[in-house]
Amino acid sequence: MTQRGTVLPEIDLKRCTGCGWCVAACPLDLLSLEREGWKKHSALHDAERCTGCAYCAIRCPFGVITMHPAAGSSVAP
Repeated sequence: MTQRGTVLPEIDLKRCTGCGWCVAACPLDLLSLEREGWKKHSALHDAERCTGCAYCAIRCPFGVITMHPAAGSSVAP
């Protein structure tokens, strides 16, 4: 497991359908669905608590979540 906050999910908001599968997959409940006009999308909250487990990225049926090193992190991609 990575150190908390070093590897974070990046959500492609243009492709996110707002299905909520990633929200349900997060063991720490750090993801939620947000609404922008008529469209919903997933959003990460409290990134410092994210363990980088990638359950959200694995569970996303559309492949719109990728894991990337956090800004200032020394973790290699």
